[in-house]
Parts: sequence; C-alpha cells; structure tokens
Amino acid sequence: MAPIGSIVELTAGSDALVRARQRAALLPDLLVEARRVVATVIAGWHGRRRRGAGENFWQFRPFVEGESVARIDWRRSARDDHVYLRDREWEAAQTVWLWADPSPSMLYQSTAASVSKESRALVLVLALADILSRSGERIGYPGVLEPISARNAAERIAAALMTNRPAGGLPPDERLKRFSEVVLVSDFLDPLDDILARIAALSRRGIRGHLVAIADPAEESFPYSGRTEFQDPETGQRLTAGRAETMREEYRRLYAARRATLGEHCRRIGWSFVEHRTDRLASEALVAVHARLSGTPQAQVKRA
Repeated sequence: MAPIGSIVELTAGSDALVRARQRAALLPDLLVEARRVVATVIAGWHGRRRRGAGENFWQFRPFVEGESVARIDWRRSARDDHVYLRDREWEAAQTVWLWADPSPSMLYQSTAASVSKESRALVLVLALADILSRSGERIGYPGVLEPISARNAAERIAAALMTNRPAGGLPPDERLKRFSEVVLVSDFLDPLDDILARIAALSRRGIRGHLVAIADPAEESFPYSGRTEFQDPETGQRLTAGRAETMREEYRRLYAARRATLGEHCRRIGWSFVEHRTDRLASEALVAVHARLSGTPQAQVKRA
C-alpha cells in the first residue's frame, strides 16, 4: 500500500487531469458563446480610439499654449474666435494580454447561477480577444500564446488552452512588457496581500491593468443556514458550521471590505476594477471592460 501522502498526491493529480479534459471539451462551446456575446454588443464599436500619430482624423480641440502650431487647423479656426488643433487617431497596434484564472475555486457554481465562474471568465476573455483583434490589437495569453495580430485570435487562444493551461490565480509575468496592457479575470480569492503585491509590481513596470472580479451570487449573499459543511477547493480543508446563518453578517462585511480594498488599490495605481456576478449577462461585463480598455474614465469601481 502506498503512503497516504502519495495517495493524496495521485488523487489530486487525477482530479486536475479530469478538470483539464472537461475544460478542453467545453472550450469549443465557450468560443461559440463568446462570439454570441460579441454579436450582441459589437454594433457601433470602432475599436479603441486614442489620440496619437496616425492618418485618420479623430477630433478638433482647442489649442493650448506650448503645443505645436503645425497641428493647427486654420480652416476650422477661421470659423470663430478660437484656435483649434486637428487630432489624429493612434494607429499603432497595442499588446493586450488576457488571462482567465484556472484555480479550482473558479469551478464553483451555485443554484443561483447558470454558469461557473471559470466558464464566464473564459467567455469574457475569448470575447475580448475577438473584439480587440478586429481593431488590429496584438493579443496574447501569458504562458499559452505569444502576442499575435490576427482576426482569429480568439479561436487560436481557445485551441491553445485546450492543451495548455498554466496553473495559478495570476499569470506568469516575465513576458509582460512596459506599455502593454493586461486583463485579469478571476475571483481574486488568493491571499489579498499577495494579489496587491503582484499587481503593484506590474504597475511599477509600466504595465496598465484591468481587473475583472468574478463572483457567484451565493458568494456575496451567503444564503446558507443550519448545519453546513464548507470545503476549500484549493486545499481541501473543511469547516462545519452548526448554524451557518449566524456567520452571514460578518462574512458579508469581510467580503465587501476585501473587494473595496482591491478596488481602491487599483484606483491608486491607475488600474481599472470591474465587478461581475455570474447571474448577470456576460455582455454587461464585456461592455464595462472594453470601456476601461478604451480609456473611458471610471469614478472608482464599476459593477457589471
């Protein structure tokens, strides 16, 4: 008989293999769902417009002292008493890294939701890949796919994830370069100090980030009552509550405080933070994240 430690390790490895096979089987369906979500929101979108060097006209704006007079549009300025500059749209491709957390906790799905957190995260990532690739962005997936500029980026990411899915709540970051952007879709249930340290380090390297915090509705409302056994999907540890309802208010307070801390940290370092529940439409989160990628200002934290 093998030692107990070996049996546990073998079981854990088998579980991981089963999850990987199940995920691979689901990815074609998730790609179809991602394209359906994109189809519901794509009308009228024209990519991420940013002021910069290019040939396409973007907007007129008032001249500010210190700017180049070569960019003054004299014809537009002649219409009234103001001097206007002609802005052009930035046309250089931007590298956007996408990441969907593969942690065991992402498999959770309560009766109040129709999909797991992981399924929703993958749909959002594939939908973003589809939309961003249409506007010429370079799309990559850390540890899975190097940045590519191709209209079928979503399909190539899905195909790569069928055979290769790095572990860990946050991605390997050695390939993330200055001036690139990263979209992290996760439940962010790893130790909070670790998460804050990782994203702060990325920010110091000149990387702009966008966090999409996925939650099952039961994780926010804590609807449990009576004798309830809870199991940590990451460690397997169990906690039995004789009257789970007595924990509800304290749990909700701590959960809300955790999210507020994460959102405030993102605001301080110039990152965006979007909260999304799996009982809501995926298109709501997609619109919110795309707005953050396009540079639309956010007051502090956006829920979708």
